[in-house]
Amino acid sequence: MRGLGGKGVLVVGGTSGIGLATARRFLEEGSRVFVAGVDETELKGTLGALEPLGTIDGIVGDVAEEDAVETLVDAAASALGRIDVLINNAGIAHKAAFLETATDAWDLTIAVNLRGMFLVARAVGRRMAADGAGGAIVNMASTNALGGEERFAAYNASKGGVLQLTRTMAVELGGVGIRVNCLCPGFIDTPLNRDLEGDDFVRAYERDQIPVGRRGEPEEVAAAYAFLASDEASFINGAALVIDGGQTAAM
Repeated sequence: MRGLGGKGVLVVGGTSGIGLATARRFLEEGSRVFVAGVDETELKGTLGALEPLGTIDGIVGDVAEEDAVETLVDAAASALGRIDVLINNAGIAHKAAFLETATDAWDLTIAVNLRGMFLVARAVGRRMAADGAGGAIVNMASTNALGGEERFAAYNASKGGVLQLTRTMAVELGGVGIRVNCLCPGFIDTPLNRDLEGDDFVRAYERDQIPVGRRGEPEEVAAAYAFLASDEASFINGAALVIDGGQTAAM
């Protein structure tokens, strides 16, 4: 896609699932990539697998901790020279009925999915704004930001917050050349979703809930990330791009 060659791209949550596919996609587009994750083994595996495709480096860090985020973003800026694109992809999910949701589980989900999104975006946004060269930030929301799914109160709340954070960032940062958008994927075939739901549930969900009759693939979400970061999307700001096979279109 136009405008991605040679760009410095930070992919947070970039060592598995959608993030891993996204790091690969940006390398294929000719970008230079820096990935961050929470697991050292996953990080090493990601770097080993993707190094043949181009320039890539990475670090382990907890996005819920402010000091760790500053370290992570400093490392990315040092490795890339400049962060032109932020793919703000880190996230977790907790499944429990609302009345049975533990406070600790709620706090952790909000800390990673919303506080972490804010901390990383603020740190990168400050750097982008400082030199006046602009940039693109794409946050990971979800179709759960658009409606309430039972047994996912903490996740739903965190992703609704990401949607509103994205819109606010777009309004405030558009004037300094920073475009901010978010993705709202539906059911995607990732390790996170496989851990939460069994095979029988997934097959029934694909049949009954998704008009195209299948779950999405990480590479399809990665393509959307690349599009919103590219010059092809130069007039898209504050948008929530839904990638769900028609799930939210159905009544």
